[in-house]
Amino acid sequence: MFIQTESTPNPLTLKFIPGRAVMPSGTAFYTSAGSAKDSPLAEALFLVPEVSAVFLSGDFISVTKTEAGDWAALKPLLLSTIMDHFVAGRPVMRETKPAEDAEEGGEDSEIIKQIKELIETRVRPAVAMDGGDIIFRNFHDGIVQLELHGACSGCPSSTATLKSGIENMLKHYVPEVVAVEAVS
Repeated sequence: MFIQTESTPNPLTLKFIPGRAVMPSGTAFYTSAGSAKDSPLAEALFLVPEVSAVFLSGDFISVTKTEAGDWAALKPLLLSTIMDHFVAGRPVMRETKPAEDAEEGGEDSEIIKQIKELIETRVRPAVAMDGGDIIFRNFHDGIVQLELHGACSGCPSSTATLKSGIENMLKHYVPEVVAVEAVS
């Protein structure tokens, strides 16, 4: 098994591409070992010193290190952890989770449908290339709230991306949008 690695715009995050499916659907984002109880792979990655976040997507894994972490020391440990996990045939998730961006409740308004479609078709594919994900959370009083995962979470350029890229695009296509903000 060969696992490719790619840098991301976030210097604290590396993207690992195992060449096979990671998540059959949806995504998962963990910021601590305690929150990763439903993913044996994420739990194993948190055993590596100085791992601060793990993001699982369809075909890649993004791992974020602490400021003190050194990629030269961490990268081989992470690669062997990921390889051992897949070679042993262990599951990525203990049970099937609903998709991260599944909204509870009834029908979405036409504006929310437009916003979600733009995020799904134009934003998410672009940020996935950089090892991250952006999930729609809410739209109220003209403000779109998005949750940043993976390499996007804590990335120095995420604020600029939100304001210059995503906010401008949403305002262009959906005039009711007045601002975009990140939520956790």
